[in-house]
Amino acid sequence: MRLVLMGDLHYHEIDATIPGLPEARTAFYHTLLEHFLNTDADLHISLGDLTNFGSPSELQEVYELLHREERTFIHVLGNHDVYSQTRNQVLEITGQQRYHAIDTDSAFLVFLDTAREMDTADWSGWIDEEQLHWLEAMVEESGTKPLLVFGHHPVYQTTARSEMDKGSIHPSIDMWRILNRKNGAGVYFNGHTHVNSIVAQNNWTFVQLAACLDQPGFRIIELEGEKIRISAVDMMDEAMLEHASTMHRHMSHFHHNPNARGLDADRQFEISLPTAAQPQ
Repeated sequence: MRLVLMGDLHYHEIDATIPGLPEARTAFYHTLLEHFLNTDADLHISLGDLTNFGSPSELQEVYELLHREERTFIHVLGNHDVYSQTRNQVLEITGQQRYHAIDTDSAFLVFLDTAREMDTADWSGWIDEEQLHWLEAMVEESGTKPLLVFGHHPVYQTTARSEMDKGSIHPSIDMWRILNRKNGAGVYFNGHTHVNSIVAQNNWTFVQLAACLDQPGFRIIELEGEKIRISAVDMMDEAMLEHASTMHRHMSHFHHNPNARGLDADRQFEISLPTAAQPQ
């Protein structure tokens, strides 16, 4: 199995009268999404904040770009995706599911909704009781198969900056009560904090992706045999960085993070899966 993951894209509306800005936005997003979609994989996944404010025009325009290639695209909701509309309105436009699971031969995949709806004052993550009960059932159902969880917000005090105010799923939600029920290896993928980070805790590995406007590129996840390989694809050429810099200067609801790349250890990672002969 091969997956391609994209961090916070923040596709955004612009003031088209600003010299050079329309050209920068078109060149940046078209180039990045073309490379993302043309990278062969079973699933192409956005970890949320696909848009900057979740307006109908932002969603429609970015989905037009995504539909240029016939790919199985999954978009988990980020807080920015539901700033201007309800989640039901957003899901109606995108055709996505709020949260769901996919059971494959290689792994059990779970896609979460951690976004607060239409709340620009509190951008921390939240999961209601109904979804938490569902997640607990999915962890149990995954058995000893590798469990891959995809959400926008990190689990509190795992990856870089997840300990910050509003930087994670709210600390009052005891995610570890559920994650600790996993028998075997689990991997949790998220965005939100705009910095690459990989942290191993217990039998879980937490993989965080930077925002595309800070670190142009994406991640490839490969499951083969008894290994899960995580690698980074960079698009850090001069033109892409210049386009991103132009957009940074004219964006609301986004703050450039010059340290988004993280450490070398946050770029590549390999997880060894337990064999059937090993205790779980």
